[in-house]
Amino acid sequence: MNSISVENLSKKYKHFKLDNLNLNVPAGSVIGLVGANGAGKTTLIKLLLGIIKKDSGAINMIDKEEIGIVLDDAFLPDLLKINDINKIMKNIYKNWNEELFKEYLRKFNLTNNVTIKSLSKGMKKKLEIATSLAHNPKLLILDEPTSGLDPIVRGEVLDIFREFMENDEHSILISSHITSDLENIADYIVLIDNGKIILNKSIMDITDNYGIIHCTKEMFDKLKDKAINYRKNKYDYEVLVDNKKEIKKEYKDLNIDKANIDEMMYLLLRGEKE
Repeated sequence: MNSISVENLSKKYKHFKLDNLNLNVPAGSVIGLVGANGAGKTTLIKLLLGIIKKDSGAINMIDKEEIGIVLDDAFLPDLLKINDINKIMKNIYKNWNEELFKEYLRKFNLTNNVTIKSLSKGMKKKLEIATSLAHNPKLLILDEPTSGLDPIVRGEVLDIFREFMENDEHSILISSHITSDLENIADYIVLIDNGKIILNKSIMDITDNYGIIHCTKEMFDKLKDKAINYRKNKYDYEVLVDNKKEIKKEYKDLNIDKANIDEMMYLLLRGEKE
């Protein structure tokens, strides 16, 4: 069962097009969206939420009542107090849980009677996260949810997302530039570039099969037919491969480093192909 199913989704602007995109978010999974600024991540999220209209394609999702949202460019009216959010949300969500909301406020050290205007960017983000979780959603759609948070609070937020995922019916679609967060929580990584998905792999697949090799020109000449992409540096070659176990069998003394998401993104988006 999928919490989100997208088929051939397209949205065209003057200088950008989200092009025939296909994506599933299975229940019980965390999908991490990555890509450069302007790649199409936020456009996809806004299409899913109905903030903008698609040109073509199909979007199938669970009921909106069961979706929690944190958007990077969202805002709550500055003059409201935190307790006002509780009063408003009671009238919006049938499943709004006032006690759960207050519990998250305590976890995040947020005080009921302060105005939103007085909060720092990080505190506002924590309030958005508390609000997104307090109506017991089954799906979270998160655009840069840990942006502006210090490492300690980011860790606390990721722990809350992990607790959320202890229910097998729950799922998360999360876009983030903090790829280390995604490596800690995501089941799948989806890389979008120029409105197209160019990578959709499980974290397990990436960990088991992908690697980066730093080697001489002579070794690169032997490996180049196995390379996905590569970069020529001043003193060596940096080669991205997706079959590191086979290569290791053939070249037992060759060092193959783990491919983290940032390095993979760079080589996939900016590297060369033989």
